[in-house]
Amino acid sequence: MRLGLVRRGYSATGGAEAYLKRFASALQEAGHECVLFTSTDWPAELWPGEKFVYLPGRTPRGFADSFEFASSREGRVTNPNAACDFFFSLERVWKCDCYRAGDGVHRAWLERRRTIEPFWKSWSRRFNPFENKHRELLRIEERLLGGNQSGAKTIIANSLMVKEEIVRYYGYPADRIHVVYNGLPQVRLDPELRTQTRKRLGLTPFDYVLLFTGSGWGRKGLRYAVEGIRRANLSRPLLLVAGRGDSRSFPATDRVHFLGPVKDMAPYLAAADVFILPTIYDPFSNACLEALAAGLAIITTTSNGFSEILQPGVDGEVLDDPSDCDAVARAIEGWSDFERRMAIKPHLSNLASNLSIEKNVQATLEVIQKAKLGQFTAVTPGEILMPPR
Repeated sequence: MRLGLVRRGYSATGGAEAYLKRFASALQEAGHECVLFTSTDWPAELWPGEKFVYLPGRTPRGFADSFEFASSREGRVTNPNAACDFFFSLERVWKCDCYRAGDGVHRAWLERRRTIEPFWKSWSRRFNPFENKHRELLRIEERLLGGNQSGAKTIIANSLMVKEEIVRYYGYPADRIHVVYNGLPQVRLDPELRTQTRKRLGLTPFDYVLLFTGSGWGRKGLRYAVEGIRRANLSRPLLLVAGRGDSRSFPATDRVHFLGPVKDMAPYLAAADVFILPTIYDPFSNACLEALAAGLAIITTTSNGFSEILQPGVDGEVLDDPSDCDAVARAIEGWSDFERRMAIKPHLSNLASNLSIEKNVQATLEVIQKAKLGQFTAVTPGEILMPPR
């Protein structure tokens, strides 16, 4: 089968880009051919396939319009590389055979954003030219997901949370939405890496270290993590923050260490004791999955689809309200016990091993093959890719 894979833009640290490269490699190993439909900023040398269709359009709508033409009969005649048997999109476009909603539901994110920002900021956004991007995304999303006449013939959601949002906001038929959790390659950390990294950071083996990673600090709730660690009734907790953002907007404190953008997270995963992400909205955090594979307890929120695989109080903590900084502080305090953390490490690593990239690719291919045959009915709950308890 010749598959067209669709994604606009490129980030060296992007989760969607990393997933798409792994998925394409697995498809090729299974004997399928992959064509990447993307914008011109995707480096050709970093794509496991050989065929590209570079599309113009710097805005979401411009890209969606370009893909609409490229995938049409006329577009396939113009560019033979665009002739595919099946179009699998990780990007919001006007229509495709299968849409993977890895970015969640934009309408749901905007609604959650309004609940946590002051009224004046929501009001001022009406006059901000950048908000045109959000309006474009909402128009495309509505066409793609809008009920029985939607542009997506079938959908893969990466959490039950996202599936429920697609049904609730757009009326898309629930029985055509498959839930396939994100997958991760096997992670093995060098046992010496923890000691080496802590020594480099000036930490002792006994310091209690939490790790936060990701850009888009407002959405991911960094301010709640910072305030939570400030309020925690502990002698010397330390929060490591990896990712791009303006650290000057946070008050100076010796409890928070900003690392900046980090390409290799392995040293910091090894050095940390707990991973914290009090996010306002995250369809399914790959950063949490990587931390789980490293054996770290996770503190996150019900607004993170990843929380669906956690047992609160056993695998970490799941908070209802990310802005409840006292609750964040209590969760930080609760996982400061060394013996408690050591006792669950094997269980956490085993939980992560059930969410492998191999299982994800297998489940995704099954969805594609069913859709190719016109069998759009979603998998039953028992077939959803979920780790055994």
